[in-house]
Amino acid sequence: MGIFKRLFNIGSAEANSAIDKLEDPIKMTEQGIRDLKKDLDKALHALAEVKAMGIRAKNEVNTYKNKAKDYENKAMLLLKRGQSGEIDAAESDRLASEALVKKEEASSQMARSKEEQDRFENNVSQLDVNVKKIRSSISTYENELKTLKARVKVSTATKNLNKQMAQIDSSSTVSMLERMKEKVAEEEALADAYGDIANESKSIDDEIDKALEGGTAEAKAADDLAAMKAKLGLDNSK
Repeated sequence: MGIFKRLFNIGSAEANSAIDKLEDPIKMTEQGIRDLKKDLDKALHALAEVKAMGIRAKNEVNTYKNKAKDYENKAMLLLKRGQSGEIDAAESDRLASEALVKKEEASSQMARSKEEQDRFENNVSQLDVNVKKIRSSISTYENELKTLKARVKVSTATKNLNKQMAQIDSSSTVSMLERMKEKVAEEEALADAYGDIANESKSIDDEIDKALEGGTAEAKAADDLAAMKAKLGLDNSK
């Protein structure tokens, strides 16, 4: 059916420009399929009309065939009655001749109707082939269109992913990680520095109190020892 001629029936420059965009061939293919379906409707309508004419021609063949047979039977009956004397012999011959003329006319019309019937049946066969071809083309292009749409989705997704990957700068990513490491190291060093400052900022009073706490305990222990010795009657001097 020359679908590609139908689908891409535009100038070569416009065709090349359209093919660069994946959506355009899809739209053009969809339009081509719609056009094919219109052609199918027309072909089916023509097929129905030709079939109807073939049926009518066939009916006419049967009608004229029956008429020819009927006139032949009438001519024979007239001759028999003329011979038996029921009808005047001359009159029976005249009427039989007229019946035979009618028979020939019916036979001629039957022959013409048979020619028309044969011609219509041949046309029906050709139209039926065209209808089947159009239907097959529609089915083929619809399947190809589904495949094309699926490929468009995959290619679009792949293109977007590759585009995102291409936009990733590895050197800048490494540089960013290095800066983050430096920042973390600075924060850790700063925390240690604040810890040292906190230890150095202890007041002398804390040191004095700590020293006194230790001395008081020792003095109390000495007094307790002396008291125990006195209680036991031991000589403290010894």
